Amino acid sequence: MKRITLFAGHYGSGKTNIAVNFAFYLRKKGLPVIIADLDIVNPYFRTADSRNELQEAGIELIAPEFANTNLDIPALPKELYRVTAEKDKHVVLDIGGDDSGAVALGRLTPDILKENDFDMLFVENLYRPLTRTAEECLAVMREIEAAGGLPFTGIVNNSNIGWDTTPGDIEAAYKETKRLSELSGLPIAAITAEEKVAGALTGGEIPVFPLRLQSKYFDIKGIEKWQK
Repeated sequence: MKRITLFAGHYGSGKTNIAVNFAFYLRKKGLPVIIADLDIVNPYFRTADSRNELQEAGIELIAPEFANTNLDIPALPKELYRVTAEKDKHVVLDIGGDDSGAVALGRLTPDILKENDFDMLFVENLYRPLTRTAEECLAVMREIEAAGGLPFTGIVNNSNIGWDTTPGDIEAAYKETKRLSELSGLPIAAITAEEKVAGALTGGEIPVFPLRLQSKYFDIKGIEKWQK
């Protein structure tokens, strides 16, 4: 397991929720964890939405100063230097969507490359516009790499259609994920799914990583459906 794990992808791919879940996963293994929100593009759904839960779990959060306020502006947090300076901690980075969001990564890239103890994972949702095929995903992947200066090391299949996602939907998308793996030369690191759906997936060659959704995903209908 690498010390730094970065999650990046197209807008709406679900990378933020995966980053938060992965931080909890590391913490449950007894590791000291920092999660950093580098998303200066999307002010509506970000890591800071889980601030209370992260703090209760002992996970340190580095987020833009005005995250979750009406003064939300594109500004990177002052404590960002800790990502590469505090080498005794595992770090999870939530990178902004597409190449425009990955630009914020640039200031950390030289130190991350120098340490060379990172995984940069491409999060795909094949049911979202502009990433419905392996070729479209590969184009987004290359744009992010060029903007952020870091190469991807693996792929996370987070293909879903919200609350109505079935195991069949995820299994159907996996075929295109395999094509992306072949085109990019990168391994499939994981398949993700909401906890109840993950439990219904049959065992396969790729591990399934179960997800709990951040509270901001919940509406009244969603909460009722989740609790059934």
